[in-house]
Amino acid sequence: MFLSIFDVFKIGIGPSSSHTMGPMTAALRFLDELKSGDWPRAKNAKPAALTASLHGSLAFTGIGHGSGRAVILGLCGQDPKTVDPDGMDAIVSTVENSGVVQPPGHAQYRFRPAVDLVFDKRNALPGHPNGLQFAAYDTDGQLLLRRAYYSIGGGFVVSAEELDAFKHASPARADVPYPFANAKDMLAMAAASGLSIAGMKRANEEASRGRVTLDRGMDEIWGVMSTCIDRGIAQDGVLPGGLNVKRRARGIFNQLDAQWQRNEITPLMANDWLSLYAMAVNEENAGGGRVVTAPTNGAAGVIPAVMRFYLKFNAAAGPQSVRDYLLTASAIGGIIKHNASISGAEVGCQGEVGSASAMAAAGLCAIMGGTPEQVENAAEIALEHHLGMTCDPVAGLVQIPCIERNAFGAVKAVTAASLALKGDGTHAVPLDACIETMRQTGLDMSENYKETSLAGLAVNVVAC
Repeated sequence: MFLSIFDVFKIGIGPSSSHTMGPMTAALRFLDELKSGDWPRAKNAKPAALTASLHGSLAFTGIGHGSGRAVILGLCGQDPKTVDPDGMDAIVSTVENSGVVQPPGHAQYRFRPAVDLVFDKRNALPGHPNGLQFAAYDTDGQLLLRRAYYSIGGGFVVSAEELDAFKHASPARADVPYPFANAKDMLAMAAASGLSIAGMKRANEEASRGRVTLDRGMDEIWGVMSTCIDRGIAQDGVLPGGLNVKRRARGIFNQLDAQWQRNEITPLMANDWLSLYAMAVNEENAGGGRVVTAPTNGAAGVIPAVMRFYLKFNAAAGPQSVRDYLLTASAIGGIIKHNASISGAEVGCQGEVGSASAMAAAGLCAIMGGTPEQVENAAEIALEHHLGMTCDPVAGLVQIPCIERNAFGAVKAVTAASLALKGDGTHAVPLDACIETMRQTGLDMSENYKETSLAGLAVNVVAC
């Protein structure tokens, strides 16, 4: 299964790709099947009422991640890419007060969120920690259709059948010129072709779309990422959710900008700007703003931060640098997703911020002139030093430790790229071995530390 750059980088809303964007997308899929799917039904049977249930990690941290709101919005026909973040509250409030949804092209359905939307913490679905079910009933309360979906990270949503196929699919069978399934194959194909990793990824993308379309799509992705940084810097106040976490990006920017205007160089300046950009994105994500999965919302700040940092401190950088950066990063992200996971509910935050840091390190190394071997080394260094990182968000909100964690992921990415560029690409631990280690570590990790908020900071901070 070939993962496009547009599969890895999806435009959506915060605070979570798996817990917000995923449920919204799943609701849309259910509506599509309800309207046009070839499912058996009695003659003249018409859906009149809907229900939804969230399971596993979606149940445990769904309230803090806005999963219930996402289901309501999805059942109203709202799409993560196009929904107006400023209009979501009004839509949800209307449904809560009326007890009905009426998505475009559908009849009106009864849906009472207080009754028909269940956070089921007792019964996990078998395929993945992020499971959810939808059902439709006729006017007599007879079940007409029930479907289960899994939100597997990064905004990806699959049915039970698709999940099994997804797990067993291989990029090596994809109809693209360079179908690398792992880093070893990637390096071998780069050596044989003489192309960079970005060059091979571009060729794969252009096998199904034109160059102009590809470049326009990448430019749109970067535009949303960059705008998210700017909006995060411009905002002030307290983030929603009850933790009373204050936005800090604006205050940090004011201090740094004053130093910049005075030409005041400090030993921490580069790190400060890098951290600012990452935190701006994830504060915006925590506030439910427009973000890009990179590869997830919880890790959305790392990749934009490193690119903006490069643009600020390198006057020669331009649009092609951004495109090569995103192409390289998405190639590494696809390998990680295929061979391990990018889902915090599956492997902890090593799969989210760890993956993002590896992707950013690879991208930065590439646009700074790194060879494919150095790029692979940069990704491995960054991922290796996130191994074992848990996902234990306080109160189930993507705020503590998530916002600062993105800043550290960005710093590690730059450090990893720098170390790799100082070497010749040879190193002791292959990226493939590091990815497999992350997968095994995730399997061994207690469920309490995988986006359930049942242990770690999520418990100890509240207890204090």
